[in-house]
Amino acid sequence: MPLGILEAKGVEHVPGTTRYFDDPTHSHIATSEHVGLKTDNSGKEPIILIPQPSDDPNDPLNWPLWRRDLTTFILCFAGILATCLGPILAANTITISLLFSKDFTKVALLTGYFLLGAGAGAIFFVPSARVWGKRHLFLIGICILIASSAWAGSVGTSYGSLLGARIIQGVGCAPYESLLNAAVGDLYFVHQRGLRMAFTNLAIFGGAFFTPIVVGKITESLGWKWTFFFVAIFLAPTLFAVFFLCPETAYRRAAKLNTDTTVVEELKPESSAQPESPPSEGGMAHSRGFILFPTSNTLQPIGNAGTLKKSWVESLSLFDGRKTNERYWVLLLRPFPLLTHPAFIWGCLIQGTMIGWTVFIGVIIAAIFIGPPYYWGEVSAGYAYTGPFIGAICGFLIAGLLADSSVKYLTKLNKGVYEPEFRILLVIPMLIIGGIGLFGFGLTAGKVIEGKYTYHVPLIFFGFEVAGMVIGAVASSLYVVDAYRDLTIEGFTIMIIFKNFFSFVLTFYAYEWINTGGIRTTLVAISSIQVGVCLLSIPMYVYGKRVRAFYHRHDLLALAGLR
Repeated sequence: MPLGILEAKGVEHVPGTTRYFDDPTHSHIATSEHVGLKTDNSGKEPIILIPQPSDDPNDPLNWPLWRRDLTTFILCFAGILATCLGPILAANTITISLLFSKDFTKVALLTGYFLLGAGAGAIFFVPSARVWGKRHLFLIGICILIASSAWAGSVGTSYGSLLGARIIQGVGCAPYESLLNAAVGDLYFVHQRGLRMAFTNLAIFGGAFFTPIVVGKITESLGWKWTFFFVAIFLAPTLFAVFFLCPETAYRRAAKLNTDTTVVEELKPESSAQPESPPSEGGMAHSRGFILFPTSNTLQPIGNAGTLKKSWVESLSLFDGRKTNERYWVLLLRPFPLLTHPAFIWGCLIQGTMIGWTVFIGVIIAAIFIGPPYYWGEVSAGYAYTGPFIGAICGFLIAGLLADSSVKYLTKLNKGVYEPEFRILLVIPMLIIGGIGLFGFGLTAGKVIEGKYTYHVPLIFFGFEVAGMVIGAVASSLYVVDAYRDLTIEGFTIMIIFKNFFSFVLTFYAYEWINTGGIRTTLVAISSIQVGVCLLSIPMYVYGKRVRAFYHRHDLLALAGLR
């Protein structure tokens, strides 16, 4: 029972459990017994790489670290612009309500339908990513966002037209919500993922809190339409940056090199060194020239040391071969059986509920502060998000500092064996910080209206809540990537679908609940639910390895006829 994690009965080796994570005193260190294994030699002692990269120079794991980080940074910047459209109307609630003659619930639904579009878009985009890779979807997403943002800024006083634009914006945002974290699994080894995953989650879930701060001032100076026009303007050069500087991250390599997803008795040269070069399935190392559309259903050839390195022009191709032979419609249905898988149910709840409460609080902030004693307009309502934005940054820093350092320490205690369940311990700071935020906001927000607290107090607690949200998103994302990397895309898809549909429902009932139950009663109930959700991490940590072993023996997707 390593550090409280129950061993799997009848299974000696479980996918996700690796013996060579970063531990300065144990067997991850490359020795004469591990000749042929590829290692990270940047530290004092070499760390055996998990997964093992191929010898193909086009394998993303073989790219220089600066190139991988540049790709991640650009995709994260695009992700910030995409996800900022979610709360872009938060500071403009009053303006939109008066302009379109709609109540606050109708205004809130403009955010809800954006989330609905993002959830629906993920259902259809993710299978395409599994078949053809992610690059074409990142580019398509930006094109949709540019067009729909220009549309949203040109609707005049048509509520229906703005609602349609918001739905399409959600669809354009879907590739970044559903695939950005999965790209981290493509680009980095296990010991490199923690900080990068924290950064991508900050981009997806935290960067958007800067939006209302800026939007309020833009609305006052130029009008609310320019908030959408500026997104389109900034996305235009971002489209070129993604096109020219972000090659495809998905790569098809020999299965036995994916040592974090396959069962191996011991990481030995025989099992992880390069396989003999298989016959080229495409008849040549790779197609020549720029490829805009798929030219065949041929699988991407498994590369080796003799594979020619792609030229820069070739790396710009939107397609470089299928990553799997599985059918699109089968892959489209694959995320849904995961709703019966304990690990993915846990991931949906840990990530989805906290994000839902964040949306809920964001929806009701305007209603709290538009009346006495403050009578806030767009600028003040936007500045209210300063606390949440600082909270998102703090959440990123906490998660980034703890994500890898904590598991390195735990792996050392566990005699050099890394268990993905170590990632779940990040829920502890999420519970403490997020719990302070939720309970604090609930207990003080209503008192602001009564004049017992200044507006600063609940907004500081809102910042705590957002910090907890970011930490929870990092914890669930890292666990899914490390424990179920072969199901990463499907896992993120179902988590995003749950999160977006849950948040959509909350936008329907936010004002009704506040009006009937009051701020204090409603928020305390929500806070108590969140504590219960976080406590589900205890059985997930203890039984997580057994769950992994069980579903390795009983393939859920195979049982559903989807593999």
